[in-house]
Amino acid sequence: MKENFMNVALEEAKKAILLDEVPVGAIIVKDNKVIARAHNLRENLNDSTAHAEIIAIREACRVLNSWRLAGCDMYVTLEPCIMCTGAIIQSRIRNLYIGTFDPRGGACGTVIDLPGNDAFNHRVNVIWEYEEECGDILSEFFQCKRGLKR
Repeated sequence: MKENFMNVALEEAKKAILLDEVPVGAIIVKDNKVIARAHNLRENLNDSTAHAEIIAIREACRVLNSWRLAGCDMYVTLEPCIMCTGAIIQSRIRNLYIGTFDPRGGACGTVIDLPGNDAFNHRVNVIWEYEEECGDILSEFFQCKRGLKR
Protein backbone atom coordinates (compact mmCIF):
# COMPACT_ATOMS: atom_id res chain seq x y z
CA MET A 1 0.00 0.00 0.00
CA LYS A 2 1.33 3.42 -0.96
CA GLU A 3 2.08 5.74 1.93
CA ASN A 4 0.09 8.96 2.17
CA PHE A 5 2.98 11.32 1.61
CA MET A 6 0.91 14.44 2.28
CA ASN A 7 0.47 13.17 5.85
CA VAL A 8 4.26 13.07 6.18
CA ALA A 9 4.41 16.69 4.98
CA LEU A 10 1.72 17.55 7.55
CA GLU A 11 3.90 16.01 10.29
CA GLU A 12 6.60 18.48 9.26
CA ALA A 13 4.12 21.37 9.35
CA LYS A 14 3.19 20.39 12.91
CA LYS A 15 6.88 20.55 13.90
CA ALA A 16 6.91 24.16 12.69
CA ILE A 17 4.08 25.06 15.08
CA LEU A 18 6.18 23.90 18.02
CA LEU A 19 8.83 26.41 16.93
CA ASP A 20 6.26 29.22 16.43
CA GLU A 21 6.84 29.07 12.68
CA VAL A 22 4.16 29.26 10.00
CA PRO A 23 3.11 25.60 9.71
CA VAL A 24 4.28 24.57 6.27
CA GLY A 25 5.84 21.18 5.65
CA ALA A 26 7.50 19.73 2.58
CA ILE A 27 8.96 16.37 1.67
CA ILE A 28 10.72 15.02 -1.40
CA VAL A 29 10.13 11.47 -2.56
CA LYS A 30 12.19 9.38 -4.96
CA ASP A 31 11.35 5.79 -5.87
CA ASN A 32 8.48 5.84 -3.34
CA LYS A 33 10.87 6.72 -0.47
CA VAL A 34 11.11 9.98 1.46
CA ILE A 35 14.63 11.34 0.87
CA ALA A 36 14.14 14.82 2.37
CA ARG A 37 11.77 16.49 4.79
CA ALA A 38 11.56 20.00 6.16
CA HIS A 39 9.39 22.66 7.73
CA ASN A 40 9.55 26.44 7.79
CA LEU A 41 12.42 27.90 9.81
CA ARG A 42 12.42 31.57 8.73
CA GLU A 43 11.87 32.96 12.21
CA ASN A 44 14.28 30.66 14.00
CA LEU A 45 17.09 31.08 11.47
CA ASN A 46 16.35 34.74 10.67
CA ASP A 47 16.57 33.71 7.03
CA SER A 48 13.96 34.80 4.49
CA THR A 49 14.87 31.80 2.30
CA ALA A 50 14.30 29.19 5.03
CA HIS A 51 11.01 27.99 3.58
CA ALA A 52 10.17 24.29 3.92
CA GLU A 53 10.52 23.75 0.16
CA ILE A 54 13.99 25.31 -0.07
CA ILE A 55 15.28 23.38 2.93
CA ALA A 56 13.87 20.11 1.53
CA ILE A 57 15.44 20.77 -1.89
CA ARG A 58 18.83 21.42 -0.29
CA GLU A 59 18.58 18.19 1.71
CA ALA A 60 17.53 16.15 -1.33
CA CYS A 61 20.42 17.58 -3.35
CA ARG A 62 22.83 16.48 -0.62
CA VAL A 63 21.28 13.00 -0.46
CA LEU A 64 21.46 12.54 -4.24
CA ASN A 65 24.74 14.45 -4.62
CA SER A 66 23.19 16.40 -7.48
CA TRP A 67 21.34 19.64 -8.04
CA ARG A 68 19.10 17.80 -10.49
CA LEU A 69 16.19 16.16 -8.70
CA ALA A 70 14.84 14.43 -11.80
CA GLY A 71 12.46 11.63 -10.92
CA CYS A 72 11.64 13.25 -7.58
CA ASP A 73 8.25 14.39 -6.35
CA MET A 74 7.56 17.09 -3.76
CA TYR A 75 4.62 17.14 -1.38
CA VAL A 76 3.98 20.49 0.27
CA THR A 77 1.15 21.52 2.56
CA LEU A 78 0.81 25.07 1.15
CA GLU A 79 1.09 26.32 -2.43
CA PRO A 80 4.68 27.49 -2.94
CA CYS A 81 5.62 31.15 -3.31
CA ILE A 82 7.49 32.57 -6.30
CA MET A 83 10.92 31.86 -4.76
CA CYS A 84 10.09 28.25 -3.92
CA THR A 85 8.33 27.56 -7.20
CA GLY A 86 11.38 28.89 -9.05
CA ALA A 87 13.63 26.57 -7.04
CA ILE A 88 11.28 23.63 -7.71
CA ILE A 89 11.45 24.31 -11.45
CA GLN A 90 15.22 24.82 -11.39
CA SER A 91 15.84 21.61 -9.44
CA ARG A 92 13.86 19.61 -12.03
CA ILE A 93 11.25 18.23 -9.61
CA ARG A 94 8.91 15.97 -11.61
CA ASN A 95 5.60 16.24 -9.71
CA LEU A 96 4.48 18.83 -7.17
CA TYR A 97 1.62 17.79 -4.88
CA ILE A 98 0.01 20.74 -3.08
CA GLY A 99 -2.23 20.49 0.00
CA THR A 100 -3.92 23.90 -0.14
CA PHE A 101 -3.78 27.15 -2.07
CA ASP A 102 -2.19 30.42 -0.99
CA PRO A 103 -4.47 33.33 -1.98
CA ARG A 104 -1.80 35.91 -1.16
CA GLY A 105 1.39 34.46 -2.59
CA GLY A 106 0.72 31.22 -4.42
CA ALA A 107 2.82 30.87 -7.54
CA CYS A 108 1.32 27.64 -8.89
CA GLY A 109 -1.91 29.06 -10.23
CA THR A 110 -3.54 31.09 -7.47
CA VAL A 111 -1.75 34.46 -7.82
CA ILE A 112 0.60 33.57 -10.66
CA ASP A 113 1.25 30.32 -12.51
CA LEU A 114 4.99 29.79 -12.90
CA PRO A 115 4.80 26.03 -13.63
CA GLY A 116 2.33 26.76 -16.43
CA ASN A 117 4.65 29.25 -18.11
CA ASP A 118 5.89 27.80 -21.40
CA ALA A 119 9.01 29.99 -21.34
CA PHE A 120 10.76 27.70 -18.84
CA ASN A 121 12.81 24.76 -20.10
CA HIS A 122 11.44 22.37 -17.46
CA ARG A 123 7.80 21.62 -16.74
CA VAL A 124 6.63 20.59 -13.29
CA ASN A 125 3.43 18.59 -13.13
CA VAL A 126 1.26 20.25 -10.45
CA ILE A 127 -1.28 18.07 -8.64
CA TRP A 128 -3.70 19.72 -6.23
CA GLU A 129 -4.62 17.39 -3.37
CA TYR A 130 -6.73 19.87 -1.39
CA GLU A 131 -6.24 18.19 1.97
CA GLU A 132 -8.58 19.93 4.41
CA GLU A 133 -6.09 19.54 7.26
CA CYS A 134 -3.47 21.51 5.30
CA GLY A 135 -5.74 24.55 5.25
CA ASP A 136 -7.03 24.03 8.77
CA ILE A 137 -3.59 23.96 10.38
CA LEU A 138 -2.76 27.33 8.80
CA SER A 139 -6.09 28.90 9.73
CA GLU A 140 -5.78 27.77 13.34
CA PHE A 141 -2.19 29.00 13.57
CA PHE A 142 -3.09 32.51 12.40
CA GLN A 143 -6.24 32.63 14.55
CA CYS A 144 -4.06 31.87 17.57
CA LYS A 145 -1.54 34.53 16.51
CA ARG A 146 -4.32 37.10 16.30
CA GLY A 147 -5.70 36.04 19.68
CA LEU A 148 -8.95 34.78 18.17
CA LYS A 149 -8.48 31.21 19.38
CA ARG A 150 -6.83 29.56 22.35
